[in-house]
Amino acid sequence: MTPRVRALGTVHTVGLNAFEAKGLEVQASVGAGLPAFAVSGGVDGSVREARDRIRSAIANSGFKFPEGRLTVLLSPAEIPKSGSGFDLAMAIAILVSTGEAAPHRLPRTIIMGELALDGRVRPVRGILPALIWAAEHGFEQAVVPHGNVDEALLVTELEIGGVDSLAQVVSWLAGECVLDAVPRQPEEEPAGPGGHRDDWADVVGQGEARHALEIAAAGAHHVLMTGPPGIGKTMLAKRIPGILPPLRREESLEVTAIHSIAGVLSPGQPLVVDPPFVAPHHSTSATGLLGGGTGFARPGAASLAHRGVLFLDECAEMPPTVLDSLRQPLEEGEVNVQRRDGIARYPARFQLVLAANPCPCAPAHDVDCVCSSVVRRRYLGKLSGPLMDRVDIRVRMDPPGSAALMTSEEETSAQVRARVVAARSAAVDRWREFGWLTNSEVPGSILRQRFRLSAEAMRPVELFLRDGRVTARGADRALRLAWTMCDLRGADKPTEDDVAQALLYRDRGSY
Repeated sequence: MTPRVRALGTVHTVGLNAFEAKGLEVQASVGAGLPAFAVSGGVDGSVREARDRIRSAIANSGFKFPEGRLTVLLSPAEIPKSGSGFDLAMAIAILVSTGEAAPHRLPRTIIMGELALDGRVRPVRGILPALIWAAEHGFEQAVVPHGNVDEALLVTELEIGGVDSLAQVVSWLAGECVLDAVPRQPEEEPAGPGGHRDDWADVVGQGEARHALEIAAAGAHHVLMTGPPGIGKTMLAKRIPGILPPLRREESLEVTAIHSIAGVLSPGQPLVVDPPFVAPHHSTSATGLLGGGTGFARPGAASLAHRGVLFLDECAEMPPTVLDSLRQPLEEGEVNVQRRDGIARYPARFQLVLAANPCPCAPAHDVDCVCSSVVRRRYLGKLSGPLMDRVDIRVRMDPPGSAALMTSEEETSAQVRARVVAARSAAVDRWREFGWLTNSEVPGSILRQRFRLSAEAMRPVELFLRDGRVTARGADRALRLAWTMCDLRGADKPTEDDVAQALLYRDRGSY
């Protein structure tokens, strides 16, 4: 007796494990037996919930839901699957298995989207990293919700089709319609109150802090600013993105992919072209800072600040364990979140800017402080030695004089940005063969061997190491800072003065 052949529908989609995209095959099979609907293949509860959405969407779109035993498999099974982005692919696979949808366009097509009960297709997170994977692996078309079209069109290697409903996808598969993908007009970036944008010239005085932050911006170095409230720490930090160069195409796509997964892309402006500025509240948790959560691991503030600035205001108010959780991302440029099914990884190469008051009472003038020396040490003592060893510049800010408040005319962001862009361009040219973009990314071994400075220039480092005023890691970071100061001057190699100044930026007793 010839065995009965069961109908089978196959659709391709993409799943995300943190920042890593993986291709998935969705198979639907209808067999004999009592009516049942099973979903398998390493799926969590959020994917199993899709059964009710898919059943209603198919029925309300005018199609017949199979009456036999229906099995849907998302493979490979070892990849954890979470979220609603597989709804549309599962529904199409079911309709192909029952013969209500044509399969001939599916082998080279990626399908993603969430279904509403009436068959409408809703946008989902993570479209950009998913389609980048699809383009790299030879797919030619992608069917995505209309709400994700702007983001999907950033992947120019794919033919993008935007859909509003399940019935529209079925009609396209039958050759009855064409899927359009018309991008929305980008919205103008909002300005500040009264049309004013934050500018470097808004900060009065603080010449030393301004120069230190210019050096930090030129090499993506980490900074600690201390000083009384209202002195301009937050104002300066918020203006750092205004003196940074725009992101390169590869950087933009990488940053946009992270923001897509987090669901924080601006409507009408899918591509992130400027360095991000992320400033979590000082009460944030380690999960909020690094990422994680139940189910799918979401990116945290450190990853959202990738290729930009992570500003921690009132950092001395943060728990020491939360601050110390940044040590690994600062060193490696990525966040590793331990999960039950493995490690979720997100890029996190950001510039850390810390700001703190000198003590809990934080008076405008030190002479008015009522804190004991023990309290002051304990307050900033939350910034552990290993964390501070990774901070390249420490600057103490003092109140400007009344004359500066009335007459000072400061440089604009455009003037400072020109010097920062020139310095960063010099660094990119120097490290081009290695692929590093800023001096802060260069390993110490390269600086000490292939790009070793003269014995005269290295003399301050030897003195600081001999006196125990700097660690081996700190010495390497000081050399990176010296190269940045060299780039700002337009010189070829750091001098002894550059190295000495870099060491002094690390050695200042400002905290």
